Formats: sequence, C-alpha cells, structure tokens
Amino acid sequence: MRVLGIDGALGGFSAAVLDGDAVSEAGSQRPDALEAGLVRIAAVLAERGLTLRDLDRLAVGVGPGSFTGVRIAVSYAKALALALDLPLCGVSSYDVLTPAAAPEPVLTVVHGRPGVISARLRAAGSARTASGRIADVLAALLDDFPGGALTLCGQTEDVRSAIAERDIVVHALPHPAEVPARAVARLARDAEPAATPHAVAPEYGELPAAMVRGGA
Repeated sequence: MRVLGIDGALGGFSAAVLDGDAVSEAGSQRPDALEAGLVRIAAVLAERGLTLRDLDRLAVGVGPGSFTGVRIAVSYAKALALALDLPLCGVSSYDVLTPAAAPEPVLTVVHGRPGVISARLRAAGSARTASGRIADVLAALLDDFPGGALTLCGQTEDVRSAIAERDIVVHALPHPAEVPARAVARLARDAEPAATPHAVAPEYGELPAAMVRGGA
C-alpha cells in the first residue's frame, strides 16, 4: 500500500510516503506549511518516482498542536482526497506521540500556545483528554489518580516537575525520533479511513480553560 502522510501539528510541516517497506520523508521545525507544504509533498513523491495518482490512501495529523499547522494540513489533505477520490485517515497527535508498547496508565502531552497544553490520559481501555493551562489540565486528569506509576510521553518538558509535585512516580519515555508525517502514514496504513474526507475534523486543543471529554 502506498500512503502519503502529512502533519502540521507537531513542530513544523512534514510529509512522508510509505511505499511498501520503503519510505521517503521530509520536514522542518519551522511553521512553514503554507510556504513549503505542497513543495515538500511533491518532493517526497518524486523521490520515490511516484505521483499523487499512484497513491492508495492519504493521511493527515489532525492535532492537537499548532493551530495554524493543523488547519493548513487538514485543508491540504481534504482537497487532495476529494480531487483524487482517495480515502483519507485522520490521525491524532496523541497516537503519533504515544509508543504502541507504552504501559498504561499513560499521559501524552502536546504543546499548544505558550503556557497551554493538551493531554490525554489513557488507562484500562478508556481515555480522557483536557486542554488549557498546565495546572488546570493536570487537575482535570490527575486529581483522581489512584496512585502507582504513570508513563509520560510526548512534549513533556513543561509538565514533569508539576506532576512530580503530586507525588506520582513518573516513567518518562524518550520523545519519538520518527518524523511526525511518517508516524501518521504508518498508523493510517492499518486504520479505517473516514467515511468521507469531510468527516476528518481538526482537533485544535488550544483552549483557555481545561475541558474534559471521556470515551473509549
């Protein structure tokens, strides 16, 4: 299966093509989705000798993360999917940043605006998310934490000390070395595409106060 993945939520804008076991990828740490996004997509396809018409599936990181990056990446992905009549998968930044083997309970953190984070706490087959100021998010997700060890992953620099103050034993995992778009494409390869490209919605996450949603 040939999958094009793009991501503008985490860091900068990245693009990757999975072509069987082969991969081409490119990205930056600057928020340059608007200036360089389409050129980057064309470059990774050309490196594999492919065109958009050769693809089987598209995938896009839907956030949370950079508000502008998410908006542009999702817009690109929807436009390409509709123009090419290709299936489109939306992939959460939480899934990109959480290793498949991460032991639960696991808290995955994504940076938003200065002083703002989004986080997902996954445990016992269910998940809760919150976005807002660091203290508010940790209160929403960890005030009822039963104790024991907590796995921490993602963009965790601003939250480790705040969690430690709660007397929670933290096992922090290294930040993934994989380019975000490559992880997006890899996760989408075995996922169920959206019913239509219009069903793929961004998750901006950058809210001024903690908001919690529950779900499996």
